[in-house]
Amino acid sequence: MIETKAYAAQSETTPLAPWTFERREVGPHDVQFDILFCGVCHSDLHQIKNDWFPGIFPMVPGHEIVGRVVKVGDHVKKFKVGDLAGTGCLVDSCRVCENCKQDLEQYCLNGNSQTYNGLEQDGKTPTYGGYSNTIVVHEDFVLHVSDKLNLAAVAPLLCAGITTYSPLRHWKVGKGHKLAVLGLGGLGHMAVKFGVAFGADVTVLSTSPKKEADAKKLGAHHFVVTTDPEQVKAAKGTFDFILDTVSAEHDFNMYLSLLRTNGVHICVGVPPKPAEIAAFSLLGGRKSLAGSGIGGLAETQEMLDYCAENNIVSDIEMIDIKDIQTAYDRMVKGDVRYRFVIDMATL
Repeated sequence: MIETKAYAAQSETTPLAPWTFERREVGPHDVQFDILFCGVCHSDLHQIKNDWFPGIFPMVPGHEIVGRVVKVGDHVKKFKVGDLAGTGCLVDSCRVCENCKQDLEQYCLNGNSQTYNGLEQDGKTPTYGGYSNTIVVHEDFVLHVSDKLNLAAVAPLLCAGITTYSPLRHWKVGKGHKLAVLGLGGLGHMAVKFGVAFGADVTVLSTSPKKEADAKKLGAHHFVVTTDPEQVKAAKGTFDFILDTVSAEHDFNMYLSLLRTNGVHICVGVPPKPAEIAAFSLLGGRKSLAGSGIGGLAETQEMLDYCAENNIVSDIEMIDIKDIQTAYDRMVKGDVRYRFVIDMATL
């Protein structure tokens, strides 16, 4: 077994603190890479706090992981020692269901293995994430990372990046489309970058007028303050797509009114309570309310390659791991532009 240093939550009421555990030895098809940087996702905090479902404790969060390969199994063909590598939200899946066979491991019908707060495919071994110094993953769930980009800024692409890239690609958003990005945070800022890169006319919808300058710097063409009735009125019926990144409660019916006929409101944020949707909000214009998770492994690699070719990374703030609780507090307040990344050398 491989002794591993980490930061873990021992329960939903205790702060993250140093913890040591053992990872499995490198098997024939495994890749071990030492973690250099790990992004901090809002879902890390949700899962530590049991906001969505009961967690598996001790819990080592982190699913935006990049590093350098230090060991490979005898049958590994895709990686060699010294390669840069990454792992996102998944470390395994059943491989045999209809979805897995279509490169949709994120929607595995038999249950995929999440990078942390989950179980391996044996159904009993807990998974531990990237707030640690090393990780062992089957080569099929390890991604190639380009050396062209700032490695720390690549880390959030493994969640925030693919979570926004995947729906934009699925709905073929691009030239000729008017795309609204709802919320300008860790997900929203990546949605703006991809939407602009794909050729869409991009508008940021935000409750905060203060974010307009940032939105424009990121490439957004327009900005609508959703607390201003006149701006909302002017935007009604104008968008082909709304990519909704907001994880707080908000009025879906008001935003649905901003869509054109046949428009699609795509949810990637996860509010804590179910939304109330009036049927007339959908009927009046044959509108759709949809959702999207992360991408599968092939699409995630496609996204990383696209980012390397087009010089797209996340806007980040680097932190020491000892400051993770402060980072969580700031994240809840929206006080980060736009993703915290842990320098794992500080572990």
